[in-house]
Amino acid sequence: MSRLLHIETSTQACSVAVSEEGQTLFIKEDLDGPNHNVKLGVFVDEALSFADSHALPLDAVAVSCGPGSYTGLRIGVSMAKGVCYGRNLKLIGLPTLQVMSVPVLLYHDEMEEDALLCPMIDARRMEVYAALYDRALRSVRDTQADIVTPETYRSYLDERPIYFFGSGAEKCKEVLMHPNARFIDGIRPLARHMCPLAEKAIAMERYEDVAYFEPFYLKEFVAGKPKNLLQ
Repeated sequence: MSRLLHIETSTQACSVAVSEEGQTLFIKEDLDGPNHNVKLGVFVDEALSFADSHALPLDAVAVSCGPGSYTGLRIGVSMAKGVCYGRNLKLIGLPTLQVMSVPVLLYHDEMEEDALLCPMIDARRMEVYAALYDRALRSVRDTQADIVTPETYRSYLDERPIYFFGSGAEKCKEVLMHPNARFIDGIRPLARHMCPLAEKAIAMERYEDVAYFEPFYLKEFVAGKPKNLLQ
């Protein structure tokens, strides 16, 4: 029986959840941030108190590992590591773009069978960090920094529908005018959507090294040198 603490701080939202055997039992969210340095410690303390008071000994901590805000990811991963060290728990790192895809798969069953998912995180101007997944969350195209133009995803759009969502999708609506382009509003990465991915990681025994784990910060590479896009 798996009992997990979930931490998601990759964007402006700060959220924490506790789950048992795939069922979310506790949720705390602040969607008006970024207030991670103020809210996260309080949320985690409340989550741990909930788990302790309900006799739910935790097995692991799942944390969103990016791409995302440098500051948000650093705060979230540091907190996750601290809980793992303090309680001798395993650590699970979950790609943020996959976390964003979970509510789309759960609540939008009208999608075509061959549709692709394209979660997008805003990286200023017409830049986004994005990936392409099929409906089984298998990677069709790995995470990349994209400068969005009408041609950016055309080769995929010519073949099948793509659902775009996330903080980077809104600004792309007037650029990606292809008939196979679909847009879903209101999607953001949240801890309560991490459970299915964390359960899969446990089944595959896919854990991180707590000492050396680092998130995937939002970066662009200019002349071989990383430059943070989000702070």
